[in-house]
Amino acid sequence: MIEILNVLKIRNELLFYTGAVYAVMAVVCFVLVYAANTQVLGISAFIKPMKFYISSVIFTFTMAWILYYLNDSKLVAAFSWTLVVTLTFENIYISYKAFIGQQSHFNISTSFNSAMFSLMAIAITIITLFTAYIAVVFFTKDFPALSNSYLWGIRLGLVLFVVFAFEGFVMGAKLSHTVGAPDGGAGLPVTNWSKQNGDLRIAHFLGMHALQILPLIGYYLTNNAKITISMGVLYFLVTTAILIQALNGKPLIKG
Repeated sequence: MIEILNVLKIRNELLFYTGAVYAVMAVVCFVLVYAANTQVLGISAFIKPMKFYISSVIFTFTMAWILYYLNDSKLVAAFSWTLVVTLTFENIYISYKAFIGQQSHFNISTSFNSAMFSLMAIAITIITLFTAYIAVVFFTKDFPALSNSYLWGIRLGLVLFVVFAFEGFVMGAKLSHTVGAPDGGAGLPVTNWSKQNGDLRIAHFLGMHALQILPLIGYYLTNNAKITISMGVLYFLVTTAILIQALNGKPLIKG
């Protein structure tokens, strides 16, 4: 692990330190889950920022790792700074709303809350579109140092990340992530995914983390690009089926 972190620091110092700060904040939120009494929708208000910080660590470190292959310092710097600004803005606002015991997402109760929710949507749109451009670069450039299996894992991971990141706009349009009931019902441990109704967060989560899973499959589990592509297609179909299930108001695991 120490060796991997050292390589990350060499590959992208800005994203390495940004991810490290997010990791510290995730730990702070974890402590506050048990130390503070503030709740939102019936659970600790600090569960949500904790999950967002953890997700931000994973995304930041992943991009620090794969951007290195582009060998384009200007593009890497532009993407890195865009990621830092957009994710930090979102995480700070989510944390602030947790501290005051209010929802950050789907909250349009005041003009300020509505404006901030829109700004978060704009920020995520910017970084997602930029990630889509990075995907295009990985499809159009040659990477002779990478195996075809690993390269296709990166390519498809980026594509699925973009597709299911934009699935978040379905939740934004509904002002809710639960289908068939208001947000805030009984949920699975940690994730709080609904056990009674459809939950759009599940496909959102699984699809975006294809960015880690598919490259790992391509690097460690197979040396065959066709198998990696097949795994990517299967991953997409399963995640899409989970999304359709949620849209029909059915929970992934009924409890």
